[in-house]
Amino acid sequence: MSFFKTAKPFVIAGPCSAETREQVMETAAALAKIGVQLFRAGVWKPRTRPGSFEGNGEEALVWLAEARKAYNIPFTIEVAEAAHVELALKYNADVLWIGARTTVNPFQVQHLADALRGVKIPVMVKNPVNADVDLWQGAIERFEVAGAVEVAAIHRGFSGYSGAAGYRNQPNWPIPIELKRRKPELTMICDPSHITGNRNRIAEVAQKAMDMHFDGLMIETHPRPDEAWTDAAQQVTPQVLKEILQNLVVRDEFTKDMSGLVQLEYLRQLMDSLDAEIIDLVAKRMEMSEKMGEVKRMNNLTAYQPGRWREIVETRSERAAAQNLSKEFVVELYEKIHHESIRRQLAVLEPETKDVKEDIS
Repeated sequence: MSFFKTAKPFVIAGPCSAETREQVMETAAALAKIGVQLFRAGVWKPRTRPGSFEGNGEEALVWLAEARKAYNIPFTIEVAEAAHVELALKYNADVLWIGARTTVNPFQVQHLADALRGVKIPVMVKNPVNADVDLWQGAIERFEVAGAVEVAAIHRGFSGYSGAAGYRNQPNWPIPIELKRRKPELTMICDPSHITGNRNRIAEVAQKAMDMHFDGLMIETHPRPDEAWTDAAQQVTPQVLKEILQNLVVRDEFTKDMSGLVQLEYLRQLMDSLDAEIIDLVAKRMEMSEKMGEVKRMNNLTAYQPGRWREIVETRSERAAAQNLSKEFVVELYEKIHHESIRRQLAVLEPETKDVKEDIS
């Protein structure tokens, strides 16, 4: 049986970082009572900028091994170098995961796959920071070729415009959907903590993942989240995690044996998620339009610039053709988007105008 499919959802939880022995033991004890299947904690935590807490290294592995023995809860850690793999195996880590910043580098992924060649341990691969399904699939396949006993995917969202649509990392749901289409047997785990960056939205994204038939969830959990040494805003308490899991609606799997009506409902759920993504992206585009209006106002530029509109029509039409979409449909769609964009820019240029209705099509 698959390591990751012993429960639905398969739940991975624990603090962003293993800060102290006391914190690790306290969190593990609470999560074991909830029935979490896998305890996670960051042992090596390279941050975006130097000077922040970057993990306790091997010392933290001692704590995790102790917590496993005390509470009978297996643990997983992130590895980014061959030396990390060696230490993880020394302390008998149950599962390893590959971080988003590592997945983006095929050379580094191959080094890790080589370090694990012949080792019978499950591996989880987070999506790369950029929305590239081929890169994600390639990383997974490197571990499969190396002989990993089982490989799972973790969807943690993709880097983009900071704070776009209220996410820390854009979920871009079509990417994991496409990966699952290519590899139907692949275990797919959602990481709502990194997608949202906000503990108040974790339940919402966790439910969306369940609606889209993900197999599991990875949720950062800390006894006192506001005191966490890293990523405090996206961690929840064990009690809140328990409530999130209790309120989840877990739907049936999508199989070839499903009736036409159930298959239709499944596809509608996917479409609803994609529509929500489209609306979020349009909202962010309008925010950018207003910022462009500010730049134009400061530089005494017109809101409507015919040359730019011609460029939009040409480039979007070409992209539409490449995706087998009707040119007429895409141009008509962008006429509406462009009209609203100019309306918002005019409101910035002429703030006293309450309802700008100029025809700019």
